[in-house]
Amino acid sequence: MRTVPDIPPAGAAAPSPQSAWSPPPALVPWLFPAGEAPARAAPPAPARDAEGPLRAVLFDRDGTLVEDVPYNGAPERVRPVPGVRAALDMLRGRGIAIGVVSNQSGIARGLVSRERLTAVQRRVEELLGPFAVWAVCPHGPEEGCGCRKPAPGLVHAACARLGVRPEHTVVIGDIGADVRAARAAGARGVLVPTPVTLPREIAEAPETAPTVHAAVRALLREHDHDRSAGARRGPARPGQRPVPDRPRGPDRGACGETEGHR
Repeated sequence: MRTVPDIPPAGAAAPSPQSAWSPPPALVPWLFPAGEAPARAAPPAPARDAEGPLRAVLFDRDGTLVEDVPYNGAPERVRPVPGVRAALDMLRGRGIAIGVVSNQSGIARGLVSRERLTAVQRRVEELLGPFAVWAVCPHGPEEGCGCRKPAPGLVHAACARLGVRPEHTVVIGDIGADVRAARAAGARGVLVPTPVTLPREIAEAPETAPTVHAAVRALLREHDHDRSAGARRGPARPGQRPVPDRPRGPDRGACGETEGHR
């Protein structure tokens, strides 16, 4: 999801010129455990997993799990990306933790409240099932936080909450910032291009897949191979083992060199 000019968000009116608004007081991610109210990020928990195969998959929200609606605060406008529910259920069935890592700068812009953000997340879970963690960056691009992708903070916070190591984690998203955040955190990143993905982001991505379902299917084949072989190692590092079905035709879609509006 990419920056667009400041427009009224879905489901919320633009802030009144007379009403004062201040950004979140601390530049830390918000963590939303499944079924609980939002909470500030807790100190990192020690990793509980031993050396082994894939333990967690973290997904970008807008453009990856659900259709991209800029600054969406309206649960009724949530539309899952086709095939995503089946992919998530495959991971759940294997006991692999799943979470969401999402930039939501609409909060910093005063366009989406915490309550509306939570309402949208609940609707996502109604449609796609529960997630073990939601890690959200509520800051704007100019605030200098360490959690806004492509910084690694969201990935680190989600892994800490799940008790897994970044090197045993895969991040799946639709723009270069998702892949760069994974790399910065020490995780593996897979790009699933959409019409807003820049050609250079596709070219620079160490791994791509045509859909989320294809990415997850390939990861699970690899995971099963590692388990059957008795391997005790984390997911392959970027560049070591490509995800099958990598797009090889013309670059799909393009847009300007703008920051994501997430």
